[in-house]
Amino acid sequence: MDGPFGIAISLIVAGDPALTGIIALSLKVTLTAVSIGCVIGLPLGAALALARFPGRGAIVVACNALMGLPPVVAGLLVYLLLSRSGPLGDLALLFTPTAMVIAQTILILPIVISLTRSVVEDLWAEYREQLRSLGAGRLRAVPTLLWDGRVSLVTGILAGFGRASAEVGAVLIVGGNIAGHTRTMTTAITLETSRGSLGLAVALGIILLLITLSLNAAAWGLAQSARGRLG
Repeated sequence: MDGPFGIAISLIVAGDPALTGIIALSLKVTLTAVSIGCVIGLPLGAALALARFPGRGAIVVACNALMGLPPVVAGLLVYLLLSRSGPLGDLALLFTPTAMVIAQTILILPIVISLTRSVVEDLWAEYREQLRSLGAGRLRAVPTLLWDGRVSLVTGILAGFGRASAEVGAVLIVGGNIAGHTRTMTTAITLETSRGSLGLAVALGIILLLITLSLNAAAWGLAQSARGRLG
């Protein structure tokens, strides 16, 4: 088949090794970053929702603002930390998948923290008296509130995954777009387009679009399922 779309379909159907390698690395990096973001962000967001301390408002505002952190800024910060002259330069992590995970985690973490804080805060306001009557204080109520708000939280986590998987600037800065090592779908699309190799770029674009559509479909399905259970 001729033309970029024909070549793209051929690459996808044939399971081209270069294509599958790029997709596999992209998913590995993003899923790792999302997992780390959830492990850190869910308890921090819940604690921020239930705790009351001086400066809490400033932290809430900062987390909300960091949801819009430009990826290139996140990439620059990680680069400065991991470069040879940086405080973590001895770890030799720059231009590795680990550096890309760190950058994507920084982008995802504010989303998870802010969403968790909002969901848990609303649920605590709604169920506070019932939980207290059962002997559950703020700390003991956290697992219950997180479980009760799981649909909203999963939807937000999917949004974080979507942002990370579609990101270019940060992973390009800290990963270097090295073939077979740190080349992700978005950086490969940028490179192949600049080279005029549109077949691979279009194939990756199709896969990325399918991932985005799948995430949105999953989020919609979860919301519909939750509404159905609630009648």
